[in-house]
Amino acid sequence: MGYDEPGRGGPPEPATAGPVAGAEAVLDEPEAEPGRDRFGVYIVWETLLLFGFGALVYLVWREDPAVLRGSGLRDLIVDVVGLGLLALAAGLTLRTAAVNLAVGPVAVAAGLHFAEQSDRGVLGTVGTATAVAAIGGLVLGLVVVLLHVPGWAASLGGAAGVIVYIEQRSAPVLVQGDYDPRVTAGQLFVGFAAIAVFGGLFGAVGPIRRLVGRFRPTADPARRRGVTAAVTVTGGYVCSSVLATLAGVLIASVDAAVIPAAGLDWTVLAVGATLLAGTSAFGLRGGVFGTLLTAGAIGLFLAYAQVRGWTVSNWAVGGAALAGGLVVTRLVETYGRPAPAAGALPLPPAEPVTGGEWSVAQPQPVGDWPPVLPAQPSVGSTDPWGDRRWESNPRTWDVDDR
Repeated sequence: MGYDEPGRGGPPEPATAGPVAGAEAVLDEPEAEPGRDRFGVYIVWETLLLFGFGALVYLVWREDPAVLRGSGLRDLIVDVVGLGLLALAAGLTLRTAAVNLAVGPVAVAAGLHFAEQSDRGVLGTVGTATAVAAIGGLVLGLVVVLLHVPGWAASLGGAAGVIVYIEQRSAPVLVQGDYDPRVTAGQLFVGFAAIAVFGGLFGAVGPIRRLVGRFRPTADPARRRGVTAAVTVTGGYVCSSVLATLAGVLIASVDAAVIPAAGLDWTVLAVGATLLAGTSAFGLRGGVFGTLLTAGAIGLFLAYAQVRGWTVSNWAVGGAALAGGLVVTRLVETYGRPAPAAGALPLPPAEPVTGGEWSVAQPQPVGDWPPVLPAQPSVGSTDPWGDRRWESNPRTWDVDDR
């Protein structure tokens, strides 16, 4: 028998690999997990964050009510807004699956620039720092999408370059201008809350969620994700750098002096706060009110620690938030992904069919072959061995002149 009869035991047809290749193609698309995310896990987690926020308000009020009134409250609000902007900067790039680890150094560098140049005008100083940060974010985004390299690695290299700029100073820099953000603390908090909540609401919309998280790999992480993903990631780096710059300006203006430091502790704190807020470390998924509540809770904890006389560093708080955020990421990825379609049955496992050197996956069993070939009726033959099966010409010993 030849191999040209399908289903007769020959090697598999090329179409046999079709389902496997098709599955890989589907897995490589962001629509491989269609449907809306389940938001029950976000509702439960953000409710717990709200309870934690309320508990910290009670603790601070019981320890020192002055922190929550008058000038103390304005100081606290500005600190929360500064931390919240850093968390938004890290969270935006986490949503795009290309985290920006340079947000901390960018904030410190922006604070140093503002401290040195603020006497020349707040708008001009902040505008220059914002423009430089936007250009830096654009370059960083282009490196990530053109070379298609992990965002954490590229942004860590960018952070190193910013730290070189910071290390040109060896002593604390006093703020030269007279800008005081505490005068407009209420407006700043409303603006930050609006950005955080409305950004979370937009991110909950299915098409926007998929658009923002399109860079998240679904098969081979080294495969390019297309032009749309490249534009989204680049825009995320630009916005993230601008938000980090504004955060650095606020923190510097409240402290009245900026100490030259690497700023990576602020990066850890920002990423930890974002993960603790409910944003997945894998990208794509996130809540609505989590960033607002987490920034407020961390700000209250730092104020409570200061009132109690504790020495708490950003590394400690950021590390604790990061550890808790990793647990939250697993919860979000487990209980937040779209539910399977109703009535959908799992496919049976493929059984390997082995024959000689061929080993392929056969989704369905092959029917039984007939035990013998069909017999052909003998016409005008005296064959003593029974019916002839394949021969169409007379045998040599049946010829008359043998």
